Amino acid sequence: MTQATKNRLNRVRSILVSQPKPTDERSPYFQLTEKYKIKIDFRPFIQVEPVSIKDFRKQKIEILKHTAVIFTSRNAIDHFFGICQELKIEMPADMKYFCISEQTAHYLQKYIVIRKRKLFVGTRTAADLFDFFKKHKSEKYLFPCSDIRKDDIPEFLSKNNIDFTEAIIYHTVAADLSDLKDIKYDILAFYSPSGIKSLFHNFPDFEQGKTRIAAFGPTTAQAVKEMNLIMDIEAPLPNAPSMTGALELYIKKANKI
Repeated sequence: MTQATKNRLNRVRSILVSQPKPTDERSPYFQLTEKYKIKIDFRPFIQVEPVSIKDFRKQKIEILKHTAVIFTSRNAIDHFFGICQELKIEMPADMKYFCISEQTAHYLQKYIVIRKRKLFVGTRTAADLFDFFKKHKSEKYLFPCSDIRKDDIPEFLSKNNIDFTEAIIYHTVAADLSDLKDIKYDILAFYSPSGIKSLFHNFPDFEQGKTRIAAFGPTTAQAVKEMNLIMDIEAPLPNAPSMTGALELYIKKANKI
């Protein structure tokens, strides 16, 4: 923590998390609320809109000419199988699936019966899949994604001369936050650069003032800096690998616990 952020170490009473409210009652966010008696609200700063079948067809992608599909989110899974349904495409039993995490792989079961030999699962990040890609270089990969996505997977596949097709199946757009105009929070917690962009899309004249900013991941942190905001809380940290962990450390210092 820099001297500048130490000087901003005021008591925390309220946090706005720029994501949907967790459905799991055991979420660490709810534990923070109970443990430190602070108010935590949830509000997605971005929303996704499906690509129309007309626009998908313009990409001239033949799904069944691929032998493997890469999934990095639940949104990608939902919109991909939504397109398959509209096009009356049934995925073959020998299709391989590469999922960024166990949660994503588990969600995939909503649409298909998974055969273990056809499923390859990372632990959390795209880099976890790179060894799988190397071992299966002969596959023809389909990468369903948003119009706003990280470059790591396409760059790795291109660099290693692995055959892949990127399919834009949904758009990431700023949510309408106009009702938050006069509401103030001690901390705003962001998980992606898109969340930062949405903040300024909704409030072009946003002034940070005493509001603390929490950012998860290097790309989000970079977006905070590019908008000339002060980043008070950065996650993950060596002793706090999650956003909630980093927030808790900060709350303890700010609230002198």
